[in-house]
Amino acid sequence: MRQSYLFTSESVSEGHPDKVADQISDAVVDLFLAKDPEARVACETLVTTQRIVIGGEIRCKGVYDEQQFRDTHGWAPGTRDEIEQVVRHTVQRIGYEQDGFHWQTASFENHLHGQSAHIAQGVDASGNKDEGAGDQGIMFGYATDETPDYLPATLYYSHKILQQLAADRHSGAASFLEPDAKSQVTLRYDGGVPVAATAIVVSTQHGKGFDQGEREAELKSYVKAVIADVLPATLLSDETVYHINPTGAFEIGGPQGDAGLTGRKIIVDTYGGAAPHGGGAFSGKDPTKVDRSAAYAARYLAKNIVAAGLAKRCTIQLAYAIGVSEPLSLYVDTHGTGSVGDDQLERAIGQIGRLGGLTPRGIRTHLQLNKPIYSPTAAYGHFGRKAEGDLFPWEKTDLADELKAALAA
Repeated sequence: MRQSYLFTSESVSEGHPDKVADQISDAVVDLFLAKDPEARVACETLVTTQRIVIGGEIRCKGVYDEQQFRDTHGWAPGTRDEIEQVVRHTVQRIGYEQDGFHWQTASFENHLHGQSAHIAQGVDASGNKDEGAGDQGIMFGYATDETPDYLPATLYYSHKILQQLAADRHSGAASFLEPDAKSQVTLRYDGGVPVAATAIVVSTQHGKGFDQGEREAELKSYVKAVIADVLPATLLSDETVYHINPTGAFEIGGPQGDAGLTGRKIIVDTYGGAAPHGGGAFSGKDPTKVDRSAAYAARYLAKNIVAAGLAKRCTIQLAYAIGVSEPLSLYVDTHGTGSVGDDQLERAIGQIGRLGGLTPRGIRTHLQLNKPIYSPTAAYGHFGRKAEGDLFPWEKTDLADELKAALAA
């Protein structure tokens, strides 16, 4: 592994058009899981100028649990046109009240349909057959000790910058900001450790006039102050290059400026390019889809290995076939930083019974994924978040002691 290099990751805000689509798709997933914990959902969203279109497949039974939805989301839709209510409330929460994209007046089309019976027969448990994976695929998990949340530092700080911009926009502390924004952080690594920020890019949508004169200077000064608050002072210096709204005006943004689609920001959602990605997106999918649940499980395992002090970096790969319950393979790579062999870690994982053999049902049962917990995942990354209550259970480090015990056995 190279010891001295530059590395870059990017993030996008909750108002980026692709993230608007992700949040809508996950809000639909949550709505149906609140009705039926065994619901099957695959929801895709398109957003563009004054238009929202959703499509995909669903299967759902049971009674809508209004209180559970309200506890998780802070509000609950009524019984009439509830899907449209969920969609519009999501856009309202993000903050879009613009002529080119407004939560109240944008047109809405719903093209969801029933789940294919051929898919269902491969996934559902029946007789002696355990529940199978919802699709074939390979999934990766990753963790590093670079940051307190076990994320690559480049991505960690890219997320934090945009989260602070959004918090200030929602609170009114930076009322000149609009929802769409992107960030990018380049760090220099020495000895595999981040030592300096060489370049930081922030492009943020803004109100009228904030690309000229004193108002432009105010916006750039504000963004630089946010960066200084987010990044450690030891990483910033006079040599750090800032590119703040480098194209000039950024008044037209969001779905008015560019179409958004579910699943187009998978590197932002995961590890900022510091680890492989199997290619499958997360948002809009219920947890029987291993694109989502197995990727969460792989992150959970990698994070626990690093949190246990068994490695400084860890990548895990899982592979599945549609309709087959057991994973086809488990691969661990600690990149030469492990205190034990990677093959020993693979065996230790296999000895932890409560993981359910990493079958789709075993993962969902252990991490308790059959709940309406997915809307908060759809902006600022699915990983490196705080496990609180039912949210982000794959970020817990409760396997660390069991891994050590399995290695010692």
